[in-house]
Amino acid sequence: MTSADYKPIGRLDAGTAAAHERSIQELLVGEVNSVAINLSEVDFLSSAGLRMLLVAAKAAQKKGGKVVLISPSPPVLEVLEASGFDKVIQIQV
Repeated sequence: MTSADYKPIGRLDAGTAAAHERSIQELLVGEVNSVAINLSEVDFLSSAGLRMLLVAAKAAQKKGGKVVLISPSPPVLEVLEASGFDKVIQIQV
């Protein structure tokens, strides 16, 4: 398993999710099948951001890998837990 790191900053919402999704898809080329997404500097996560994380996780799973969410900020962790994403995607606090 080969992993890449990704660290978005600011908001993951309808205005930014598509660009982040493309960036993560570009990481999942060649031998890379897993992505560690550091969410420590993300201060807002909308439903569009949640969808982007789910699409990334499914893309990694197709390649036999996974997405791991690293150090989500408190408001982002709250959204992830409230939406049940903590049961679908691995989170390292």
